[in-house]
Amino acid sequence: MKHLIPEFEQWKKRYPAGFESSLVLPCLRRIQEDRGYVADSDIEDLMAYLGVPRIQVEEVLSYYTQLRRRPIGRWHLQACRNVSCSMRGAERVVDHLSRRLGIAPGQTTADGRFTLSTVECLGSCGTAPVVMLNDAYHENMSLERLDASRFTVSGRGVRHGVALRALAGERVI
Repeated sequence: MKHLIPEFEQWKKRYPAGFESSLVLPCLRRIQEDRGYVADSDIEDLMAYLGVPRIQVEEVLSYYTQLRRRPIGRWHLQACRNVSCSMRGAERVVDHLSRRLGIAPGQTTADGRFTLSTVECLGSCGTAPVVMLNDAYHENMSLERLDASRFTVSGRGVRHGVALRALAGERVI
């Protein structure tokens, strides 16, 4: 985390003195962006840097489900399990993904490629069921659409089709 301090210092300038606790969430988000998750050492370093008690950092980590305390796979599949998605078949989607990956929600495949998670809401109730693959939404999901492997990912250049073909057992790089 120490290499992020110059960036945090720029953010700190935007806040009046005494409001360091307001930086907990953006700093945790940036730490996770850098490492992939928030390690215990990051919590200790952030507490020392901001001068906040551990409970303030832990509260943020436990409240925001987007923040992770352990590494995840290269491809992170998150399936919404809220009412709208459940009514439109989210459980079948999660079961299908679990069978294909050989893991239960909350687990990562042994090769570290896939993590399957369920989340309370992805905020896309009108297009339920919804699955996120890394940072991209895939709406109106069905088992057929999951197997079609015709998704592309914005941002990082990773094609979701590749991820889903790997999920299907094909050898991909």
